Amino acid sequence: MNTAHLGLPVDVPSTALFTDRYELTMLQAALRAGTADRRTVFEVFTRRLPEGRRYGVVAGTGRVLDAVENFRFDRGVLDFLADQRIVDEATLQWLADYRFRGDIWGYPEGEVYFPGSPIMRVEGSFGEAVLLETVILSILNHDSAVAAAASRMSVAAAGRPLIEMGARRTHELSAVASARAAYVGGFSSTSDLAAGFRYKIPTVGTSAHAFTLLHDTERDAFTAQVDSLGSGTTLLVDTFDVVEAVRTAVEVAGTELGAVRIDSGDLLLLAHRVRHQLDELGAKKTKIVVTSDLDEYAIASLAAAPVDAYGVGTQLVTGSGHPTCSMVYKLVARAGSDDPAAPLRPVAKKSMGAKTSIGGRKWAARRLDEDGVAEAEVVGSGPVPEGLADRQLLVELVRGGKVVAREPLDAARDRHVAARSALPLSATQLSRGEAVIPTEYVVG
Repeated sequence: MNTAHLGLPVDVPSTALFTDRYELTMLQAALRAGTADRRTVFEVFTRRLPEGRRYGVVAGTGRVLDAVENFRFDRGVLDFLADQRIVDEATLQWLADYRFRGDIWGYPEGEVYFPGSPIMRVEGSFGEAVLLETVILSILNHDSAVAAAASRMSVAAAGRPLIEMGARRTHELSAVASARAAYVGGFSSTSDLAAGFRYKIPTVGTSAHAFTLLHDTERDAFTAQVDSLGSGTTLLVDTFDVVEAVRTAVEVAGTELGAVRIDSGDLLLLAHRVRHQLDELGAKKTKIVVTSDLDEYAIASLAAAPVDAYGVGTQLVTGSGHPTCSMVYKLVARAGSDDPAAPLRPVAKKSMGAKTSIGGRKWAARRLDEDGVAEAEVVGSGPVPEGLADRQLLVELVRGGKVVAREPLDAARDRHVAARSALPLSATQLSRGEAVIPTEYVVG
Protein backbone atom coordinates (compact mmCIF):
# COMPACT_ATOMS: atom_id res chain seq x y z
CA MET A 1 0.00 0.00 0.00
CA ASN A 2 1.52 3.30 -1.07
CA THR A 3 0.96 5.93 1.62
CA ALA A 4 3.40 8.53 0.35
CA HIS A 5 0.57 10.92 -0.47
CA LEU A 6 -0.43 10.92 3.22
CA GLY A 7 2.83 12.42 4.32
CA LEU A 8 3.84 9.05 5.80
CA PRO A 9 6.89 6.89 5.30
CA VAL A 10 6.12 4.44 2.51
CA ASP A 11 6.45 1.45 4.85
CA VAL A 12 3.57 2.56 7.10
CA PRO A 13 0.74 0.22 6.00
CA SER A 14 -2.32 1.98 7.38
CA THR A 15 -3.72 4.88 9.35
CA ALA A 16 -5.54 2.64 11.83
CA LEU A 17 -3.29 3.42 14.79
CA PHE A 18 -3.62 7.18 14.36
CA THR A 19 -6.25 6.90 17.04
CA ASP A 20 -6.83 6.97 20.77
CA ARG A 21 -7.11 3.74 22.69
CA TYR A 22 -10.57 4.50 23.98
CA GLU A 23 -12.00 4.25 20.43
CA LEU A 24 -11.10 0.55 20.51
CA THR A 25 -12.24 -0.09 24.06
CA MET A 26 -15.60 1.52 23.26
CA LEU A 27 -15.84 -0.72 20.21
CA GLN A 28 -15.11 -3.85 22.26
CA ALA A 29 -17.76 -2.97 24.85
CA ALA A 30 -20.31 -2.12 22.15
CA LEU A 31 -19.66 -5.42 20.37
CA ARG A 32 -20.23 -7.30 23.61
CA ALA A 33 -23.39 -5.30 24.35
CA GLY A 34 -24.79 -5.82 20.86
CA THR A 35 -24.91 -2.07 20.08
CA ALA A 36 -21.93 -1.73 17.73
CA ASP A 37 -24.09 -2.20 14.62
CA ARG A 38 -26.58 0.55 15.44
CA ARG A 39 -26.73 3.24 12.77
CA THR A 40 -25.23 6.51 13.99
CA VAL A 41 -24.45 10.03 12.88
CA PHE A 42 -21.35 11.85 14.12
CA GLU A 43 -20.65 15.50 13.37
CA VAL A 44 -17.49 17.58 13.48
CA PHE A 45 -17.90 21.17 14.63
CA THR A 46 -16.37 23.78 16.86
CA ARG A 47 -18.24 25.65 19.54
CA ARG A 48 -16.23 28.83 19.06
CA LEU A 49 -13.58 30.32 16.83
CA PRO A 50 -10.12 31.00 18.25
CA GLU A 51 -10.05 34.30 20.11
CA GLY A 52 -10.04 37.24 17.74
CA ARG A 53 -10.72 35.25 14.57
CA ARG A 54 -13.60 36.32 12.34
CA TYR A 55 -13.94 33.09 10.32
CA GLY A 56 -12.45 29.62 10.06
CA VAL A 57 -11.09 27.82 7.01
CA VAL A 58 -11.80 24.15 6.26
CA ALA A 59 -8.57 22.39 5.32
CA GLY A 60 -7.41 18.79 5.38
CA THR A 61 -10.52 17.30 3.78
CA GLY A 62 -8.48 15.61 1.07
CA ARG A 63 -6.14 14.16 3.69
CA VAL A 64 -9.14 12.88 5.66
CA LEU A 65 -10.36 11.02 2.58
CA ASP A 66 -6.91 9.45 2.19
CA ALA A 67 -6.88 8.48 5.87
CA VAL A 68 -10.32 6.87 5.73
CA GLU A 69 -9.39 4.95 2.61
CA ASN A 70 -6.24 3.63 4.29
CA PHE A 71 -7.82 2.85 7.68
CA ARG A 72 -7.07 -0.88 7.76
CA PHE A 73 -6.05 -3.27 10.52
CA ASP A 74 -3.32 -5.31 8.87
CA ARG A 75 -1.44 -8.21 10.46
CA GLY A 76 1.21 -6.05 12.12
CA VAL A 77 -1.38 -3.74 13.66
CA LEU A 78 -3.50 -6.63 14.90
CA ASP A 79 -0.45 -8.32 16.40
CA PHE A 80 0.37 -5.12 18.28
CA LEU A 81 -3.18 -4.86 19.65
CA ALA A 82 -3.06 -8.52 20.71
CA ASP A 83 0.40 -8.32 22.29
CA GLN A 84 -0.57 -5.24 24.29
CA ARG A 85 -3.94 -6.80 25.24
CA ILE A 86 -5.73 -3.67 24.13
CA VAL A 87 -8.79 -5.55 22.86
CA ASP A 88 -10.07 -9.12 23.10
CA GLU A 89 -10.01 -11.83 20.45
CA ALA A 90 -13.57 -11.18 19.24
CA THR A 91 -12.75 -7.53 18.66
CA LEU A 92 -9.54 -8.44 16.84
CA GLN A 93 -11.52 -10.64 14.48
CA TRP A 94 -13.98 -7.80 13.85
CA LEU A 95 -11.13 -5.36 13.18
CA ALA A 96 -9.45 -7.72 10.72
CA ASP A 97 -12.37 -7.19 8.34
CA TYR A 98 -12.79 -3.47 9.06
CA ARG A 99 -13.65 -1.22 6.16
CA PHE A 100 -15.54 2.02 6.49
CA ARG A 101 -18.70 1.37 4.49
CA GLY A 102 -20.70 4.40 5.52
CA ASP A 103 -21.22 7.89 4.13
CA ILE A 104 -19.38 11.13 4.80
CA TRP A 105 -20.62 14.62 3.98
CA GLY A 106 -18.80 17.82 4.70
CA TYR A 107 -17.95 21.39 3.85
CA PRO A 108 -15.75 21.27 0.76
CA GLU A 109 -12.09 22.05 1.37
CA GLY A 110 -11.33 25.77 1.28
CA GLU A 111 -14.81 26.78 2.44
CA VAL A 112 -15.12 29.05 5.46
CA TYR A 113 -16.94 27.99 8.62
CA PHE A 114 -18.30 29.45 11.86
CA PRO A 115 -19.21 28.27 15.39
CA GLY A 116 -21.61 25.35 15.14
CA SER A 117 -21.02 24.69 11.44
CA PRO A 118 -21.32 20.90 10.83
CA ILE A 119 -17.95 20.82 9.05
CA MET A 120 -18.12 17.05 8.55
CA ARG A 121 -20.84 14.45 9.05
CA VAL A 122 -19.97 10.76 9.35
CA GLU A 123 -22.78 8.22 9.01
CA GLY A 124 -22.42 4.50 9.58
CA SER A 125 -22.61 1.88 12.27
CA PHE A 126 -21.29 2.95 15.65
CA GLY A 127 -18.40 0.54 15.36
CA GLU A 128 -17.13 1.77 12.02
CA ALA A 129 -17.77 5.47 12.65
CA VAL A 130 -16.41 5.82 16.17
CA LEU A 131 -12.99 4.50 15.12
CA LEU A 132 -12.47 7.47 12.78
CA GLU A 133 -12.87 10.14 15.45
CA THR A 134 -9.24 10.77 16.36
CA VAL A 135 -7.71 10.67 12.89
CA ILE A 136 -10.39 12.98 11.47
CA LEU A 137 -10.00 15.47 14.29
CA SER A 138 -6.21 15.42 14.23
CA ILE A 139 -6.17 16.25 10.52
CA LEU A 140 -8.93 18.86 10.49
CA ASN A 141 -7.81 20.61 13.67
CA HIS A 142 -4.23 20.97 12.48
CA ASP A 143 -4.78 21.77 8.82
CA SER A 144 -7.66 24.18 9.42
CA ALA A 145 -5.60 26.09 11.99
CA VAL A 146 -2.73 26.54 9.54
CA ALA A 147 -5.08 27.44 6.69
CA ALA A 148 -6.81 30.07 8.83
CA ALA A 149 -3.46 31.67 9.65
CA ALA A 150 -2.47 31.47 5.98
CA SER A 151 -5.72 33.14 4.95
CA ARG A 152 -5.18 36.05 7.32
CA MET A 153 -1.62 36.43 6.06
CA SER A 154 -2.86 36.32 2.48
CA VAL A 155 -5.28 39.15 3.23
CA ALA A 156 -2.50 41.16 4.86
CA ALA A 157 -0.18 40.56 1.90
CA ALA A 158 -2.77 42.12 -0.45
CA GLY A 159 -1.78 40.11 -3.48
CA ARG A 160 1.95 39.85 -2.87
CA PRO A 161 3.22 36.24 -3.02
CA LEU A 162 3.68 34.27 0.20
CA ILE A 163 6.24 31.50 0.62
CA GLU A 164 5.72 28.75 3.21
CA MET A 165 9.04 28.19 4.99
CA GLY A 166 8.10 26.42 8.24
CA ALA A 167 9.42 22.89 7.79
CA ARG A 168 12.25 23.35 10.28
CA ARG A 169 9.86 24.74 12.90
CA THR A 170 7.56 21.74 13.25
CA HIS A 171 7.44 17.93 13.08
CA GLU A 172 8.65 16.58 9.75
CA LEU A 173 5.26 15.06 8.88
CA SER A 174 3.22 18.04 10.04
CA ALA A 175 5.52 20.20 7.90
CA VAL A 176 4.14 18.53 4.79
CA ALA A 177 0.55 18.94 5.97
CA SER A 178 1.25 22.56 6.92
CA ALA A 179 2.55 23.37 3.45
CA ARG A 180 -0.58 21.84 1.92
CA ALA A 181 -2.91 23.77 4.25
CA ALA A 182 -0.99 27.00 3.67
CA TYR A 183 -1.46 26.56 -0.08
CA VAL A 184 -5.21 26.16 0.43
CA GLY A 185 -5.20 29.34 2.55
CA GLY A 186 -3.46 31.46 -0.08
CA PHE A 187 0.29 30.79 -0.06
CA SER A 188 1.81 30.38 -3.50
CA SER A 189 4.83 28.15 -2.83
CA THR A 190 6.74 26.16 -0.22
CA SER A 191 10.34 25.43 0.64
CA ASP A 192 9.44 21.84 1.60
CA LEU A 193 10.31 19.36 -1.13
CA ALA A 194 8.14 16.57 0.30
CA ALA A 195 5.11 18.86 -0.01
CA GLY A 196 6.09 19.70 -3.56
CA PHE A 197 6.50 16.01 -4.41
CA ARG A 198 3.27 14.81 -2.79
CA TYR A 199 0.94 17.70 -3.54
CA LYS A 200 2.50 19.39 -6.59
CA ILE A 201 2.91 22.68 -4.73
CA PRO A 202 5.53 24.95 -6.37
CA THR A 203 8.83 24.89 -4.45
CA VAL A 204 11.37 27.68 -4.01
CA GLY A 205 14.68 28.19 -2.24
CA THR A 206 18.23 29.35 -2.88
CA SER A 207 20.71 29.73 0.00
CA ALA A 208 21.15 30.44 3.71
CA HIS A 209 23.70 32.44 5.69
CA ALA A 210 25.82 29.30 6.01
CA PHE A 211 26.52 29.41 2.28
CA THR A 212 27.89 32.94 2.56
CA LEU A 213 29.96 32.06 5.63
CA LEU A 214 31.39 29.01 3.86
CA HIS A 215 33.21 31.20 1.36
CA ASP A 216 36.19 33.47 1.93
CA THR A 217 34.22 36.57 0.94
CA GLU A 218 30.62 37.50 0.33
CA ARG A 219 31.55 38.20 -3.30
CA ASP A 220 32.84 34.65 -3.65
CA ALA A 221 29.58 33.28 -2.28
CA PHE A 222 27.45 35.41 -4.61
CA THR A 223 29.61 34.49 -7.58
CA ALA A 224 29.30 30.78 -6.82
CA GLN A 225 25.53 31.03 -6.51
CA VAL A 226 25.09 33.06 -9.69
CA ASP A 227 27.41 30.75 -11.63
CA SER A 228 25.31 27.80 -10.49
CA LEU A 229 21.77 29.19 -10.58
CA GLY A 230 21.97 32.12 -12.95
CA SER A 231 21.41 35.84 -12.52
CA GLY A 232 17.71 35.29 -11.81
CA THR A 233 18.53 33.80 -8.41
CA THR A 234 17.78 35.38 -5.02
CA LEU A 235 20.82 36.54 -3.04
CA LEU A 236 20.72 36.79 0.77
CA VAL A 237 22.10 40.24 1.63
CA ASP A 238 22.01 40.61 5.42
CA THR A 239 24.87 38.35 6.55
CA PHE A 240 27.21 41.29 7.18
CA ASP A 241 26.44 44.76 5.83
CA VAL A 242 23.28 45.13 3.74
CA VAL A 243 24.41 48.17 1.75
CA GLU A 244 27.70 46.57 0.76
CA ALA A 245 25.99 43.24 0.02
CA VAL A 246 23.46 44.83 -2.33
CA ARG A 247 26.22 46.64 -4.18
CA THR A 248 28.21 43.41 -4.51
CA ALA A 249 25.14 41.45 -5.56
CA VAL A 250 24.43 43.77 -8.49
CA GLU A 251 28.10 43.84 -9.48
CA VAL A 252 28.19 40.04 -9.56
CA ALA A 253 24.77 39.27 -11.08
CA GLY A 254 24.20 42.45 -13.06
CA THR A 255 21.05 44.52 -13.22
CA GLU A 256 19.03 41.42 -14.14
CA LEU A 257 19.47 40.01 -10.61
CA GLY A 258 16.24 38.21 -9.74
CA ALA A 259 15.83 39.18 -6.10
CA VAL A 260 17.51 39.94 -2.81
CA ARG A 261 16.36 38.53 0.52
CA ILE A 262 16.42 40.36 3.86
CA ASP A 263 16.16 38.14 6.93
CA SER A 264 16.83 40.43 9.88
CA GLY A 265 16.73 43.99 11.16
CA ASP A 266 14.12 46.70 10.69
CA LEU A 267 12.45 45.24 7.61
CA LEU A 268 10.38 48.34 6.87
CA LEU A 269 13.40 50.65 6.91
CA LEU A 270 15.70 48.20 5.15
CA ALA A 271 13.20 47.49 2.38
CA HIS A 272 12.95 51.19 1.53
CA ARG A 273 16.72 51.63 1.61
CA VAL A 274 17.39 48.53 -0.47
CA ARG A 275 14.77 49.50 -3.06
CA HIS A 276 16.33 52.94 -3.40
CA GLN A 277 19.81 51.45 -3.72
CA LEU A 278 18.74 48.85 -6.28
CA ASP A 279 17.06 51.51 -8.40
CA GLU A 280 20.15 53.70 -8.25
CA LEU A 281 22.29 50.78 -9.38
CA GLY A 282 19.97 50.16 -12.33
CA ALA A 283 18.47 46.94 -10.93
CA LYS A 284 14.94 48.29 -11.07
CA LYS A 285 13.40 44.89 -11.78
CA THR A 286 15.16 43.13 -8.91
CA LYS A 287 12.60 42.05 -6.33
CA ILE A 288 12.84 42.22 -2.54
CA VAL A 289 11.88 39.19 -0.43
CA VAL A 290 11.62 39.55 3.34
CA THR A 291 11.64 36.81 5.98
CA SER A 292 12.30 36.76 9.77
CA ASP A 293 9.49 35.52 12.04
CA LEU A 294 6.68 37.19 10.14
CA ASP A 295 3.01 36.89 11.04
CA GLU A 296 -0.10 38.57 9.65
CA TYR A 297 0.47 41.69 11.75
CA ALA A 298 4.07 42.08 10.62
CA ILE A 299 3.02 41.55 7.03
CA ALA A 300 0.31 44.20 7.36
CA SER A 301 2.84 46.62 8.85
CA LEU A 302 4.91 46.23 5.67
CA ALA A 303 2.04 47.10 3.35
CA ALA A 304 3.60 50.45 2.44
CA ALA A 305 7.08 48.98 2.03
CA PRO A 306 8.52 48.08 -1.41
CA VAL A 307 8.37 44.36 -0.62
CA ASP A 308 7.59 41.90 -3.40
CA ALA A 309 7.19 38.64 -1.44
CA TYR A 310 7.11 37.31 2.11
CA GLY A 311 8.57 34.11 3.52
CA VAL A 312 6.77 32.85 6.62
CA GLY A 313 7.72 29.97 8.91
CA THR A 314 7.08 29.57 12.63
CA GLN A 315 3.91 31.63 12.96
CA LEU A 316 2.32 29.93 9.99
CA VAL A 317 2.89 26.30 10.95
CA THR A 318 1.75 26.98 14.52
CA GLY A 319 -1.49 28.63 13.43
CA SER A 320 -0.23 32.11 14.37
CA GLY A 321 -0.90 31.54 18.05
CA HIS A 322 -3.82 29.13 17.58
CA PRO A 323 -2.41 25.70 16.66
CA THR A 324 -5.79 23.98 16.89
CA CYS A 325 -9.37 24.86 16.04
CA SER A 326 -10.89 22.96 19.00
CA MET A 327 -13.10 20.90 16.70
CA VAL A 328 -15.00 18.03 18.29
CA TYR A 329 -16.56 14.82 16.95
CA LYS A 330 -19.93 14.23 18.57
CA LEU A 331 -22.63 11.61 18.25
CA VAL A 332 -25.79 13.52 17.30
CA ALA A 333 -28.17 10.74 16.25
CA ARG A 334 -28.53 6.97 16.64
CA ALA A 335 -30.94 4.18 15.88
CA GLY A 336 -32.67 2.34 18.71
CA SER A 337 -31.60 -1.06 17.42
CA ASP A 338 -29.35 -2.66 14.81
CA ASP A 339 -32.30 -2.98 12.41
CA PRO A 340 -31.22 -1.04 9.26
CA ALA A 341 -34.76 0.36 9.05
CA ALA A 342 -34.80 1.61 12.63
CA PRO A 343 -35.35 5.38 12.69
CA LEU A 344 -32.61 7.72 13.86
CA ARG A 345 -33.30 9.65 17.03
CA PRO A 346 -31.42 12.81 18.06
CA VAL A 347 -28.98 12.54 20.96
CA ALA A 348 -26.86 15.22 22.59
CA LYS A 349 -24.52 15.72 25.49
CA LYS A 350 -26.16 17.84 28.20
CA SER A 351 -23.24 19.38 30.05
CA MET A 352 -23.00 22.32 32.34
CA GLY A 353 -21.57 25.45 30.77
CA ALA A 354 -20.42 25.83 27.18
CA LYS A 355 -20.10 22.14 26.26
CA THR A 356 -23.77 21.46 25.57
CA SER A 357 -24.38 20.36 21.99
CA ILE A 358 -27.45 20.13 19.78
CA GLY A 359 -28.69 16.72 18.66
CA GLY A 360 -29.97 15.65 15.29
CA ARG A 361 -28.54 15.12 11.80
CA LYS A 362 -27.92 18.62 10.50
CA TRP A 363 -27.70 20.57 7.29
CA ALA A 364 -26.10 23.98 6.86
CA ALA A 365 -26.67 26.86 4.49
CA ARG A 366 -25.31 30.38 4.19
CA ARG A 367 -27.90 33.10 3.85
CA LEU A 368 -26.93 36.05 1.67
CA ASP A 369 -28.24 39.59 1.62
CA GLU A 370 -29.56 41.30 -1.49
CA ASP A 371 -26.01 42.18 -2.53
CA GLY A 372 -24.84 38.57 -2.35
CA VAL A 373 -22.88 39.09 0.87
CA ALA A 374 -23.13 36.45 3.61
CA GLU A 375 -25.29 37.52 6.55
CA ALA A 376 -25.81 34.31 8.53
CA GLU A 377 -24.72 30.69 8.84
CA VAL A 378 -27.97 28.74 9.19
CA VAL A 379 -27.71 25.29 10.77
CA GLY A 380 -30.70 23.03 11.26
CA SER A 381 -32.24 19.59 11.42
CA GLY A 382 -35.38 18.61 9.59
CA PRO A 383 -36.63 20.34 6.44
CA VAL A 384 -34.48 23.04 4.83
CA PRO A 385 -36.38 26.35 4.77
CA GLU A 386 -37.50 27.66 1.41
CA GLY A 387 -34.88 29.94 -0.08
CA LEU A 388 -31.93 28.08 1.43
CA ALA A 389 -32.13 24.84 -0.54
CA ASP A 390 -29.68 26.08 -3.16
CA ARG A 391 -27.33 27.55 -0.54
CA GLN A 392 -26.53 24.32 1.29
CA LEU A 393 -22.89 23.87 2.21
CA LEU A 394 -22.35 20.16 2.81
CA VAL A 395 -21.29 18.04 -0.16
CA GLU A 396 -21.04 14.27 -0.49
CA LEU A 397 -17.49 13.06 0.14
CA VAL A 398 -17.84 9.29 0.70
CA ARG A 399 -20.73 7.09 -0.42
CA GLY A 400 -20.97 3.52 0.81
CA GLY A 401 -17.30 3.60 1.78
CA LYS A 402 -16.13 4.87 -1.62
CA VAL A 403 -14.55 8.31 -2.01
CA VAL A 404 -16.60 10.35 -4.50
CA ALA A 405 -15.12 13.84 -4.11
CA ARG A 406 -11.48 13.81 -5.22
CA GLU A 407 -10.38 17.19 -6.54
CA PRO A 408 -7.16 19.04 -7.36
CA LEU A 409 -5.68 21.10 -4.53
CA ASP A 410 -6.03 24.21 -6.68
CA ALA A 411 -9.82 23.76 -6.59
CA ALA A 412 -9.79 24.10 -2.79
CA ARG A 413 -7.46 27.11 -3.05
CA ASP A 414 -9.77 28.84 -5.54
CA ARG A 415 -12.82 27.97 -3.49
CA HIS A 416 -11.35 29.66 -0.45
CA VAL A 417 -10.77 32.90 -2.33
CA ALA A 418 -14.39 32.87 -3.51
CA ALA A 419 -15.79 31.99 -0.07
CA ARG A 420 -13.77 34.67 1.70
CA SER A 421 -14.71 37.31 -0.86
CA ALA A 422 -18.41 36.64 -0.19
CA LEU A 423 -18.05 37.53 3.51
CA PRO A 424 -18.64 41.01 4.89
CA LEU A 425 -15.65 43.30 4.45
CA SER A 426 -14.96 43.28 8.17
CA ALA A 427 -13.92 39.61 7.85
CA THR A 428 -10.57 40.79 6.52
CA GLN A 429 -9.83 43.04 9.49
CA LEU A 430 -6.96 41.80 11.62
CA SER A 431 -8.33 43.49 14.71
CA ARG A 432 -9.91 41.22 17.29
CA GLY A 433 -13.62 40.59 17.00
CA GLU A 434 -16.40 38.05 17.01
CA ALA A 435 -17.36 35.80 14.09
CA VAL A 436 -18.15 38.02 11.13
CA ILE A 437 -21.62 36.47 10.71
CA PRO A 438 -23.84 34.83 13.35
CA THR A 439 -24.85 31.19 13.43
CA GLU A 440 -28.62 30.67 13.53
CA TYR A 441 -30.16 27.34 14.52
CA VAL A 442 -33.35 25.94 13.01
CA VAL A 443 -34.21 22.79 14.95
CA GLY A 444 -36.80 20.48 13.43
